[in-house]
Amino acid sequence: MAELIFFSGTMDCGKSTLALQMGHNRSARGRRGLVFTRDDRAGRSVLSSRLGLSTAAVEVTEGCDLYAYTERALAADPEIDYVICDEAQFLAPAQVEQLASVVDELRVDVFAFGITTDFRTRLFPGSRRLIELADEIRVMQVETLCWCGARATHNARTVGGEMVVEGEQVVVGDVAPDAQVGYTVLCRRHHRARQAYGVPTPAPAPAAAGVPGHTEVAADLSR
Repeated sequence: MAELIFFSGTMDCGKSTLALQMGHNRSARGRRGLVFTRDDRAGRSVLSSRLGLSTAAVEVTEGCDLYAYTERALAADPEIDYVICDEAQFLAPAQVEQLASVVDELRVDVFAFGITTDFRTRLFPGSRRLIELADEIRVMQVETLCWCGARATHNARTVGGEMVVEGEQVVVGDVAPDAQVGYTVLCRRHHRARQAYGVPTPAPAPAAAGVPGHTEVAADLSR
């Protein structure tokens, strides 16, 4: 039976890398499939990883009918048996439903990859519909870390180096520290504190013999 599987996680957890690896493994065994993406950081019609890997892909636009596209592709090549869709959080809910129809009616496996929540900690509409419809949800196992060293669970957006929690849901940026519109991952505590970057902790003063400051305090009290 074909399945709709949603691979989810924070930014930088290797979703696009896994999508590329899955496509490579299947094509190396002679299997054929379709690759969709939307608003990839590398530009239109490409699925790219921050590791430098990339492949050509079909750019999904607002009005693109993923079911109709796949049906036409199958008519031209009946050997197509899988679909990979990266940046699936940017899909419209109706497009996620089209992917579910690809699985149920065309009997083609669909592997969707995307982040679950936006920089405001709210579900993307596409991710919400995938959670509702997917046969299986797989949380990425590559652990991302907050600047403090704790496990990162939240995505954060910065503008001009300052963390923001308001604005349009979809704004393409990068993880580079000097990006005008940047993104990073944080633990919940530092996301709630609006602290996107660490502040160095001052080193403690060298401790004197005995209890630091005890002699001075005692001398003051004796006056």
